[in-house]
Amino acid sequence: MPLKALYIDDDEDIGTIAVMCLKLNDAFEARHVSNGSDGLKVAVDWEPDVILLDVMMPVMDGPSTYKHLKDNPATSGIPVIFVTARTQRNELEHLSRLGALGTIAKPFEPVTLADDVADMLDQVGSRR
Repeated sequence: MPLKALYIDDDEDIGTIAVMCLKLNDAFEARHVSNGSDGLKVAVDWEPDVILLDVMMPVMDGPSTYKHLKDNPATSGIPVIFVTARTQRNELEHLSRLGALGTIAKPFEPVTLADDVADMLDQVGSRR
């Protein structure tokens, strides 16, 4: 059974590309939502195995969405990987301190996205 990956990003084009890239790997089933609020709802209903979360989004940014995910018992155990164009050391350290599984830099490499996610899940034994 493929792993379910939820990609939360306000950029529709990037979301579409990410879902296509993840689905190219038979290990993944993927969905995209365009904001944190919708992401919280889909995470509860769809129960993804991993969430890829954009950092900079209007209304509810990635760190706020992450906090809501971790505060909800229904979603608190889902591994989260931040996706961000802000790759300065202090930014990456801040995201790491929040407790996310890891960070993928934007623009991500489409060909290796699924493998990068799978590698992060393997490192912590989060794959089924």
